[in-house]
Amino acid sequence: MAPKAKKSGSKKKKITKADRLKQILEEEEKRQKEEEEARVKYEKEEMERLEIQRIENEKLQKLEAKDLERRNEELEELYLLEACFPEAEKLKRDNRFLSQLIEKLKLILLETPPYDLQGKNIIQYQESILELQELLHLKFNRATEILLRQASTLADLDSGNMEKVIQDENVTLYIWANLKKNPRHRSIRFSETQTGFEIPRILATSDIALRLLHTHYDHVTPLSPVLTPSQEHFSIVTDFVKEEVKSVQTAVSKDLQEENKQENESNLVHEEETKAEGQGDVEEQMCPVQEEPEATKYEMEMKLLSETVSAAQELLLENASEKPYFLEENEVDLCQFTTLGGVYHLDILELPPQCKPMKGWMIVEILKEGLQKYTYPPETTEDLEAENVFPPIEVTLEVHENVIFFENPMVARWDAEGKQWKTDGISNVSYKSEERLITFNLETFCPVTLIQDAHINMPYQSWELRPLDVNKVLLTITTVFTELQIQIKENLCMLASIKVNNKNHSSILEEKWMTPVSFIIALKKAGLNIFPTGHSHLYVVINYKHPSVEVKAYRQMALLSSAFAFCWSKWNTACDSKKTVFQVREHLLKEEPIRNPNWTLLMFSGDRAQSLKINESSDAFSEALKEETEFHSTLYHMVKDFASQEAMRAVRRSNCQFVDSVCHMLLSTRLLSYS
Repeated sequence: MAPKAKKSGSKKKKITKADRLKQILEEEEKRQKEEEEARVKYEKEEMERLEIQRIENEKLQKLEAKDLERRNEELEELYLLEACFPEAEKLKRDNRFLSQLIEKLKLILLETPPYDLQGKNIIQYQESILELQELLHLKFNRATEILLRQASTLADLDSGNMEKVIQDENVTLYIWANLKKNPRHRSIRFSETQTGFEIPRILATSDIALRLLHTHYDHVTPLSPVLTPSQEHFSIVTDFVKEEVKSVQTAVSKDLQEENKQENESNLVHEEETKAEGQGDVEEQMCPVQEEPEATKYEMEMKLLSETVSAAQELLLENASEKPYFLEENEVDLCQFTTLGGVYHLDILELPPQCKPMKGWMIVEILKEGLQKYTYPPETTEDLEAENVFPPIEVTLEVHENVIFFENPMVARWDAEGKQWKTDGISNVSYKSEERLITFNLETFCPVTLIQDAHINMPYQSWELRPLDVNKVLLTITTVFTELQIQIKENLCMLASIKVNNKNHSSILEEKWMTPVSFIIALKKAGLNIFPTGHSHLYVVINYKHPSVEVKAYRQMALLSSAFAFCWSKWNTACDSKKTVFQVREHLLKEEPIRNPNWTLLMFSGDRAQSLKINESSDAFSEALKEETEFHSTLYHMVKDFASQEAMRAVRRSNCQFVDSVCHMLLSTRLLSYS
């Protein structure tokens, strides 16, 4: 057996109780020392923090006191600057006139401020519009009847049927008369177009005519109710202003009476002196109390108008809390969707008696009842195979070239009984975007239209407002699908450029200057809707801002737009609804374009403006005040702290109509809530 290995190493030295106690005491002493050092350090840091906070609070209190001290002065100066808004409104009011044309009447209803509208006038205008639309439709029916009576003389040599296309700027009329009644001729395509029909055998053998009247405008959809606030809505504002006006009048009257009293006394003394000197009898004349000076009247009128305009602008941004009505099944929600490209009136008509030559005369039988519609399918049929006998009619339409659809359009038919657009009775919808052709099956002929989500370009991804020239700016709005550049000068707007999916897109609206209201209508008709309504927040996730804050921000941004650029900030969504955040920088016209300009981040609550310490690249939102800056009551005085004298001179030289137009466009797009 191998010998046992010897145990290596020695036994560990046993720790005595005294050593153990000594070790514990040392550790305890060390712990207490560390705790004491930590306590002293904490107390020191806390004292330093409290001291810093005390200094910051004192600094903020001083700034707030300074802001409060000059608040009235700044607001008074802002009021003088904002006099441009009632001045512009007065110019528009003086130039406004009535017209009996449909579009002009609609424009008046849209362009006239709510406080200038009276209920009886609204009803009168809308009734006139409906009467004119009815008259227009009767004229088209009359023209169609005259044309169809002569169908046999206008027949095509190849098919033997009549086909006619008549077009002008606003209307395209397609008429086909079935003269030959050939059962094999079921495919109808109008010459030089892709527009047409595939009709069933029963129609191909019937004495009928097909009419497609494409009105490039929509005169079928019921007129939207005009926003007309009750008289009580403005009573608070007007009563307040009237009280102020009354006090001013009283003060002016007292001053004038005092002046007249002194003047009368002076006249009496002078008269006595004149008599005493024996220079003849002078008839005593009493000076009546002078009427209110024209300047004072004008100031009071402008003050009242200014407050009313401001109240109307705020009303424009008020949101409704719920939908204005309940929808029936298959009814198109006209608060969510919009018609585009006009209305296609599809009719099957009974072919009227044809004119016949007789002894050098053209003889025609004129029916007393006039042009008659052909009922398809029949209203009463007990045939179980009616669907096979009266199948849907296939319709192919060319989408209007001036309309942009960002998604495949939907088709809706007009329900004449319910006075609404509906989506039932339509099937097999197919859209070819490149050819701009839409094909669908229709159970019965009736007016149809194409619809698109009215909020497809909302919310916006970004925006920028930049000066271009004296009283001229460029507003750029970027959405998911498009980028719009809008120029504004004086009281006009123009579409400068449009990109769809990052590619330039041509539009007939480019380079055409229009008034703001006409411009907004034109963009909507073209499918470029970037203008929220009072119900849009029900269909779009928005960054809600209080209307009074928005109105004040837009008005003051417009005032500064001649010399300052403004743009979107991601932090606008981080602050609450009573505050807005955006970027601003001075932008003089002589400057060269800057690749990476330095923007100042501002927060504005309607009655306080401040520069923020953070920037767009910061990790988190903070309302901390930027170093070496102050609070101000207005944006005007905030930017004045870092602006050049040249920039402020440019602001004060701004044209009132220009400022009003910029403000109108900002109010209409609601950039601070919808981006």
